[in-house]
Amino acid sequence: MSDSQHPSVGRHWRFHIPHRHLSSVFGDDWFALKAEGFARFFGTPTFLIGQTLIVAVWIGINLAGWTQFDIYPFILLNLAFSLQAAYAAPLILLAQTRQADRDKAHSEADAMHREELYQLSAERLGEMHGQTGLLVEMLGQNNKLTEQVSLLMEQNIALTRTVRELTERIESLTVDLRDRLLASGR
Repeated sequence: MSDSQHPSVGRHWRFHIPHRHLSSVFGDDWFALKAEGFARFFGTPTFLIGQTLIVAVWIGINLAGWTQFDIYPFILLNLAFSLQAAYAAPLILLAQTRQADRDKAHSEADAMHREELYQLSAERLGEMHGQTGLLVEMLGQNNKLTEQVSLLMEQNIALTRTVRELTERIESLTVDLRDRLLASGR
């Protein structure tokens, strides 16, 4: 199953998929990965506390006189720190470079994602303007229909009045005719 088909890959991560093939300047071999891990370890509290303990024990043993392998001014300790710094600096630079490569790829993917969001937003805004135009047009049609219905209702009321008047007149004429027929038949 490819990354684009994998259900755990979120929709927004699809922009990061094209950058997965990119390898760091230093490669992705075991050395680069181990070097980066070691460089990251240099900044951890575990490393700093461990180094502090080793240096304290080193100085304590030499000052107490239990052994004299590195007497004051601790030249061997300075040499160890210099050696550590000589290896640590390039490893830290390697880790920073690899992280910068990852950050650049993520930044490009994020920019593509923002651009797609902008395009979708612009499309939706256009659709909303179109729908607003349709709604205004439909409202105009509704107003026209309402006016026509009002006119028809007024005409219906007028016709109803006319029918009532005619009914009353017919009733009056019928009563008058009946009265005349009854009066003449007597």
